[in-house]
Amino acid sequence: MNKKKIITIALISVFSVCAIFTGMMAYWQWNDQQQSKNDFNALAELIAEETPAPEHTATPTDESEAEPDERELAYAKYKALYEQNDDFVGWISIDGTAIDYPVMQSIGSTDFYLKHNFEKAYSDYGVPYVDEACAVGLSANTVIYGHHMKNGSMFSSLVKYADKSYFEEHPIIRFDTIYGFGEYQVIAAFSFDTNNENFRYNEYTDMTETEYDEFIKNCMARSAYDTGFTAEYGDMLITLSTCEYTHQNGRFVVVAKMITE
Repeated sequence: MNKKKIITIALISVFSVCAIFTGMMAYWQWNDQQQSKNDFNALAELIAEETPAPEHTATPTDESEAEPDERELAYAKYKALYEQNDDFVGWISIDGTAIDYPVMQSIGSTDFYLKHNFEKAYSDYGVPYVDEACAVGLSANTVIYGHHMKNGSMFSSLVKYADKSYFEEHPIIRFDTIYGFGEYQVIAAFSFDTNNENFRYNEYTDMTETEYDEFIKNCMARSAYDTGFTAEYGDMLITLSTCEYTHQNGRFVVVAKMITE
């Protein structure tokens, strides 16, 4: 066999191996995508119907007759998910978008759910998760991270908030926790260059009044437009963060405040 044939055979072998590897990777990614979608749909089916507190015509005579409080109702709604994985802390959704997911928190391994699914198996899709520094239901600002997937899933929809018309169509974020229910009004949305910013939006969780005002001021200054809403000390906040590709190592951030009566 001459040298030319040997080289040809070697190249064919290399190309064949590359093609097989590429095909396997494409299949694995497709399978991960489908599995992720199926898993989230299955988890959504575990959410119990929200049961309103019963109406009483008389004052309860003992504790057993007392109306369940919001914490009890919230836990009952999401009990099946929490029992399946006690890293589960809540559920986030935005009407008219793909965002409709459980939210996790892994203390001691803050980025665990960046590359793991609800069952704690490896997944490129991960699950939206709360920053380890936050105390869900207690911190003034709950920071939630999620992937920006090319297929439009996970937190990809957040980058659309760069357009004011999108904000006007989707002004409310629903974030329930196992401690209570919550609807949040979007107050700011901005692109963020992590390599060239001193403002660390994800570090503002438990804040003094001065720190709170500083956080709001910075978010408003960076917002892509004036939403017509702001927040003041005492308002509970959520900050959603995902990757954004107009900057190297960029992020897109949406900040919202809890709506109270």
